[in-house]
Amino acid sequence: MKKLLLGSLGIMVLLSSCVSQKKYAELEAKQKETQDLLNSATVKLNTCLEEKATATARLNTLEDQNAFLKANNQELINNMGNLTTLTTKGAENLEKSLESLQEKDLTIRKLQDAITRRDSVNLSLVQSLKGVLGNLDDEDIEISVEKGVVFVSISDKLLFSSGSYNVTSAAKEVLGKVAKVVNNKPDFEFMVEGHTDNVPYRSGVLLDNWDLSAKRATSIVRILQNDFSVDPARMTAAARSYYVPLMSNDTAENRAKNRRTRIVVLPKLDQFYSMIEEGMKDPEIN
Repeated sequence: MKKLLLGSLGIMVLLSSCVSQKKYAELEAKQKETQDLLNSATVKLNTCLEEKATATARLNTLEDQNAFLKANNQELINNMGNLTTLTTKGAENLEKSLESLQEKDLTIRKLQDAITRRDSVNLSLVQSLKGVLGNLDDEDIEISVEKGVVFVSISDKLLFSSGSYNVTSAAKEVLGKVAKVVNNKPDFEFMVEGHTDNVPYRSGVLLDNWDLSAKRATSIVRILQNDFSVDPARMTAAARSYYVPLMSNDTAENRAKNRRTRIVVLPKLDQFYSMIEEGMKDPEIN
């Protein structure tokens, strides 16, 4: 009986041992499954944490960009206000500049009109002089226009004897023709210039070439006044000596060209201003 009881107990222990081992295996399997789930969840959690960190950094960057854009937008608004102010001032300055340019253009046109009229008068004067003096040798008399001024240059051999300031009788005919033209142009003044070469003047009562050129100029002025009734108020006698030569005084031929009397015909300044005033009244200009 005792053996039977012991055998039964042994069987029961063995059976009990077998059941516990099975449950242990099941528990172990569940524990492994749970561990796998935990590992998977940990991986996902780490991934989420990384994504969160990336998103947070991105959010910070966007917030910084947003703040920059707001500040930049405000600056642009301020600049637009300043630009509007500057544009208004610029438009005003531009308008003033255009008005100034128009005034300058008007002045230039008036001056050009006056100069055109002066040139027309000079051309008429030159044509008149050439008309009365055209039969003379070109080497003895020359008529030219330089910078709006008419010049009549007459060689000394046509007017004076060598070293003399007495006008020859042949020269009076030439001066009479010149006087006829200038008397018909009362709006002009003129200057008679005496020129010599550089050979020193040593004879007679005169001191030097200054004296000689001055005496020759005054001799011609007296002839024009006394013999041909030219208004003396319109004339000026000037001495240039040998300081304004046409040629170098190195040859006899060049010295002969430098010995001359030059009549410079000038429009009166008040007449020139009158031309400008007339231009200002011109309806095409105004």
